Amino acid sequence: MLAGVLSAAACGRERAAPAGAAAGADRYLKPDTEEIAGTVARDATLAALLRAHLAPEHADAAVQVIARAMDPRRLRAGRPFTLTRTLDGRLRAFRCEIDADQYLRVEPPSPESPRDLAAEIVAYARREEPAVAEGRIDAAAPSLFQAMEAAGESVDLSIELAAIFSGEIDFNSELQPGDAFRLAFRRILRENGTVAYGPIAVAELDNGGRRLQAYRFVPPGGQASYYDASGRSLKRFFLKSPLRFEPRITSRFSYSRRHPVLNVRRAHLGVDYAAPAGAPVVAVAHGTVSRAGVAGDAGRLVAVRHASGYESMYLHLSSIAVRVGQRVAQGDLVGRVGSSGLSTGPHLDYRLRKNGVYVNPITEHRRMPPGDPIPAALMADFLACRDRAAALLSPPR
Repeated sequence: MLAGVLSAAACGRERAAPAGAAAGADRYLKPDTEEIAGTVARDATLAALLRAHLAPEHADAAVQVIARAMDPRRLRAGRPFTLTRTLDGRLRAFRCEIDADQYLRVEPPSPESPRDLAAEIVAYARREEPAVAEGRIDAAAPSLFQAMEAAGESVDLSIELAAIFSGEIDFNSELQPGDAFRLAFRRILRENGTVAYGPIAVAELDNGGRRLQAYRFVPPGGQASYYDASGRSLKRFFLKSPLRFEPRITSRFSYSRRHPVLNVRRAHLGVDYAAPAGAPVVAVAHGTVSRAGVAGDAGRLVAVRHASGYESMYLHLSSIAVRVGQRVAQGDLVGRVGSSGLSTGPHLDYRLRKNGVYVNPITEHRRMPPGDPIPAALMADFLACRDRAAALLSPPR
């Protein structure tokens, strides 16, 4: 059952006089309400939450009111709430966060009807502001997560930046000390204190002596995408990695590797990524799921067929998120990292076949051609958009 935290009494009609109060002095009003603050407990229902603090008949009546405004099953564990009740167990007010953008508000519809209740979903007030962030990979911040945090921004912005350059760099293995990033974006500030991000307008990433640039462009009637300075798409046939970023390569493609469990030499026809159990594994390209299930030493496995004779495979999963025959888009979740099958610990064994023959995923990804260019008819529009975005990073370094 959810435990709430009782706060000091709020408004009241009559408060008991403190000991020693002089006759004729101001009267102290006794509190007529209590305010409780807490977070939604795991597996809690709306009815159970309210019954923990209200008389049963008043809790059930409040649930009926709330159900007219939202599905009570939208209540999520960990969300903060405040509840104001009268001393006889009636609900005076209730406020509970639904998600980062909105909250549930329950209160009397007017001061003239204090015993009635009305419920509504309210959007948090928000404001946007332009922002620029920059950071560097070094000993103090050896990962993109840490470098972005040192720049004063959250992990969500790291994920967006990594997604933009996911066809150009494997954030699991190719970041190195001295790499740096700079980007311009919209920061969204909500009244509940949380921060979100609008689209990244322009980003630069220095990686191993090369500078990658990305400019957001929306063609007329089309979808937003990112292009380099010359107007070539950054979207590739394959992502550089089936993991977002952070893990490291622990075993590479080899025709003769000593097996860590069997202690014999045998081919290892994929790339092993060390990663925490439960980390999301995504499809490296558009395709159709050809296998999804348990496969002997490979444990839980997903295979996806792609164009041009390619098939990607994801081994030792803890769970599978797709079914055979399902169409998946590049970046869609296919499963989560695990240690199923013949494995010494949580990791992802990622494999790639071309026309039925296993190939080294790392070298095959490097052979992928650059993305499609902006059509000539839209190039002038793109260049104008590019120059406006580049100005957001001024002054130049």
